Amino acid sequence: MQSIADLRALCAALPHSRETFPFGATTLVFKVGPADAGKMYALTDVQADPVTVSVKVRPERGDELRAAHDAITPGYHLNKRHWVTVTLDGRVRPELIRELIMGSHALVVGGLTRAQREDLGL
Repeated sequence: MQSIADLRALCAALPHSRETFPFGATTLVFKVGPADAGKMYALTDVQADPVTVSVKVRPERGDELRAAHDAITPGYHLNKRHWVTVTLDGRVRPELIRELIMGSHALVVGGLTRAQREDLGL
């Protein structure tokens, strides 16, 4: 996985995921949750080269990932304890990238209210 198209395809396959551009025309944000109150679980700059994606992680997992991979850094312009930025240049296995994106989605879904999860069938 090294392209915006790959990233979009993976995120589109996750339940109730949608694309938004709340921070301008180049920052693609993937959200999950109600249309009026969705929460972001991944974001990328559509013009970046190489492509990067920022995802939410548990703090201890973020520490572990940053120590093990030089292509994984603290979340760019995000809470450094809860977000990491992954450079998609081939240094991180595609399986790990998929795992991180899916895990971020799951963390955010877990943070939705019970009513929101029930409304979405999650």
